[in-house]
Amino acid sequence: MPDHSELTLADGVRLHVQTSGPADAPVTVVLLHGWCLDRRTWHHQIRALTARDDVRVVAYDARGHGRSTATRRLSATLGQLGDDLAEVLRTYAPGGPVVLAGHSMGGMTIMEYADRHPDDFASRVAGLLFASTTAEGTTHTRYGLSPQLAMLLRAAETTGAGVLARCGAWRPHRAVLPALRPGIRWLLFGDGHGEDAVEVTMRAVARTSLRSIGGFRASIGAQQRLHTLAELGDVPAAVLVGERDRLTPPACAASIAEALHGTELTVCPGAGHMLIVERPDEVSEALLAVTDRAARSTPGERARRRARAHRRSGYDCAA
Repeated sequence: MPDHSELTLADGVRLHVQTSGPADAPVTVVLLHGWCLDRRTWHHQIRALTARDDVRVVAYDARGHGRSTATRRLSATLGQLGDDLAEVLRTYAPGGPVVLAGHSMGGMTIMEYADRHPDDFASRVAGLLFASTTAEGTTHTRYGLSPQLAMLLRAAETTGAGVLARCGAWRPHRAVLPALRPGIRWLLFGDGHGEDAVEVTMRAVARTSLRSIGGFRASIGAQQRLHTLAELGDVPAAVLVGERDRLTPPACAASIAEALHGTELTVCPGAGHMLIVERPDEVSEALLAVTDRAARSTPGERARRRARAHRRSGYDCAA
């Protein structure tokens, strides 16, 4: 059975953390969920990972999401999430190689961690998985609509987010969730998904504070981290996206795969943004493959990767 605990951060926010597997496992996989979601969206991948006895799994609810406590409005940023990830790693995975897997906002959190904590990232991270995410904010987001309609929808979304960000720690009232369901299904899902996938998504949305639903929008829309990815060196990585992803379409994934030198891009036909529950087997297979490669990595390999990353970014490795 998984263990559940709380991590209190410097600003008083308490993160709900779920851990599984042996503490002395040769590799730790940390799972980061998307905006308005929670750690439960990774349940298929958690089951696949914990079926093995050589992997430790850490999954947690981001601030203002799931069972974690609310965040202050000014702390609802990707940069803060990157710092939170650094603290989670220090507490729950203090040694050994780490694989970071991020869906949507979770992938963007990984990029912020890499940008804000480059030495820690280079020395610890031995594998990456990016699912349905972007390094370019809303550059490619068209919601599957014409440019004119997409512009109107984005304006409405931005205005609504600003209002919600000021609504505090309240969560969506259960009475409004049935009305939200058709729109969420249209926005987040593609073809052939099961009702269980929609249900786990709705339960996660219901546990997200209105401040988080609105507050993170500005940071997510503005992030630009392709240059950060290009400096990471040859970290084993997998990039996956749904063919019908309306939020982070295949163009987002293609630019990530291009920046991560030699990384293969997987486009899942007919799938939408909720790839980890729509196509769980494909995501789990890719994650296990990256994890196996990470488990075979050595401290020397990670040190050489860090040196190459520093040279590529123009830093003096002897500094």
